[in-house]
Amino acid sequence: MNLAILLVILIVVLALIFTIVLAGKSDETYRNDTKRNTTNLTLIYIVVILLSFIAVGVYIRWFV
Repeated sequence: MNLAILLVILIVVLALIFTIVLAGKSDETYRNDTKRNTTNLTLIYIVVILLSFIAVGVYIRWFV
């Protein structure tokens, strides 16, 4: 169980890091045009991470 949780956390963190790194590698006009998209994607990651922690907490509280 702990291994699965660690793997999920690792995958989410790596996905976030790679998204930010790839968003930074572009020419200047592309970077300006996609700033809003990157912000939206980052907010989605934050919401998903928070919901995942809540789901794991609920699972542990009521099913383990």
